[in-house]
Amino acid sequence: MKLFERLESETQNERAYLTSSPIIRRCFEGHISVDDYTAFLSQAYHHVKHTVPLLMATGAALPESKEWLREAVGEYIEEEMGHQEWILNDLAACGVDNETVRHSAPAAATDLMVSYAYDAIRRKNPLCFFGMVFVLEGTSIALADNAAASIQDVLGLPKSAFSYLRSHGSLDQEHIVFFKDLMNKIDDKAEQDLIIHSAKMFFQLYANIFRTLSCSDSLTEAA
Repeated sequence: MKLFERLESETQNERAYLTSSPIIRRCFEGHISVDDYTAFLSQAYHHVKHTVPLLMATGAALPESKEWLREAVGEYIEEEMGHQEWILNDLAACGVDNETVRHSAPAAATDLMVSYAYDAIRRKNPLCFFGMVFVLEGTSIALADNAAASIQDVLGLPKSAFSYLRSHGSLDQEHIVFFKDLMNKIDDKAEQDLIIHSAKMFFQLYANIFRTLSCSDSLTEAA
């Protein structure tokens, strides 16, 4: 079985832990507040701003035998540059002082996920980062566009408040095809197992951001 198929089939329990998060269920039931949405955006800012540095760390740590993968990382970097600013713009459209969010500290669950990502790249193997990619991009495809529509219908926020969610719903559909092709080139079982384990970890870590989300997280004290 190719790696991408293994990722989809062997992470179902961890994926369910994420998608069953109370705030995600409430979102699609129409029970969500502006504070819920801005809290989500605030924590998204605190992990999305690390995407490019994490990609750079991954590319730098890949061995020469994975040069083909380093080239792909370079393409990802170009695509992901500056996406955290989209989130700050969305927050401003919701009436939040985005500079307060920029200088705030992340919630504990967000900080833990980001810390694990850096640690896994440096201490274990740079391939671990692709477990995170599978989780974040796969989740965007499954939820982002629908979530944006549901939240906008309920809250009546302007279209300008949803650039991050809407762009990632459509953009990540293209990314996931690219990602699938990349992962299916990895045929070493030990490397496959490593990426699958990483994906399981990131499903749980990302879910815990949603499961501990509250409006107080969006305006944590400045670091």
